[in-house]
Amino acid sequence: MQIAHDPATAGRTHGEAARQQPAREQGPRDRVFAAVLEHGPVSAASLATRLGVTPAAVRRHLEALVEDGLLEPRTAPVTGRRGRPARVFVATERGQGAGRGDYDAFAVSAMDYLHETLGDQAVRDFAERRFGELASRYAPAVEAAGPDPRERAKELARQLSADGFAASARTVAVSPVAPRPGSAAPVGGVQLCQGHCPVHAVAARYPQLCDAETRAFSSLLGVHVQRLATIAHGEHVCTTFVPTPNVRKDPS
Repeated sequence: MQIAHDPATAGRTHGEAARQQPAREQGPRDRVFAAVLEHGPVSAASLATRLGVTPAAVRRHLEALVEDGLLEPRTAPVTGRRGRPARVFVATERGQGAGRGDYDAFAVSAMDYLHETLGDQAVRDFAERRFGELASRYAPAVEAAGPDPRERAKELARQLSADGFAASARTVAVSPVAPRPGSAAPVGGVQLCQGHCPVHAVAARYPQLCDAETRAFSSLLGVHVQRLATIAHGEHVCTTFVPTPNVRKDPS
């Protein structure tokens, strides 16, 4: 649903347009911000390890990003150890919208017009078409990952990240959701996380977008998935649970 000001890029997704333009070299602060979007909530020490820099350097950039209102610190619960709770960082609402300018207001206005003139069904139809196109574009890569939902979810995360969603996939040992009626409880599965949502302002008003995206994920992965949290509803990350019976947790 990317709305571009340049006619040459009209109709492309956020990622498609970005892939066809010269990439802007990321500075250290940009890399820290991008890592928080993808992995948050995350500590300074963890970021330093991921980025291969010193914790002091990471903290300097984190504090600057907090001062600018792009990130906020939170307290992580202490589990299995003594000491002070660790500070972790997540993107603020302003951070989620950084760099989009007037896009959010323009997109919301366009969806409002669609809803007011053609009704709820038109919004649902648009959402299904938008994410159906997304699923069709991702399908070849996801199919090439094989039949294992875990590997398919990891490939889907890679495809989403290429389109600007800062996605990751993490295997969990125990299902965080109740089993579907009439089915056995899965041993575990994969949590598919999206640290950035280019359309979160629109999705906050029109949850049909999130619903259609969830159905597209189910279709791509070949299993019934369940949305646990969304940025549109105030969470710091969109989280989708992908059931994977008899899968052990990754060592990482």
